[in-house]
Amino acid sequence: MTDANIIADRYIAIWNEADIERRRALIAEAWTEDCSYVDPMMRAGNREEIHALVTAAHERFPGFRFTLITEGERHGDNLRFSWGFGPADAEPLVKGTDFAILEGERLKSVHGFIDQLPAAA
Repeated sequence: MTDANIIADRYIAIWNEADIERRRALIAEAWTEDCSYVDPMMRAGNREEIHALVTAAHERFPGFRFTLITEGERHGDNLRFSWGFGPADAEPLVKGTDFAILEGERLKSVHGFIDQLPAAA
């Protein structure tokens, strides 16, 4: 069984990958064909839609990076981890927790929750 942190690291690497073709390859390796993603702001029902969400994040927030802020925790086919998102080499502006259902060692579905947003100016 793959360590929870390895799976979580692969997931974060997808969100941080700037090269479009490399990102597509990472998604194909990490996600099942019949995958889904949902959080309070976005939804995707397949690998191509997940790729589009990641691309949109890169376009909207250039120079921002995702980081793991907790270790992954796995229980059977369930995975949980918390992440941060913000400018590279800075304290994350946004923090969240994702819950995933795995199929073998691959992501089948991810449900994201936002734990912290920046205060409104």
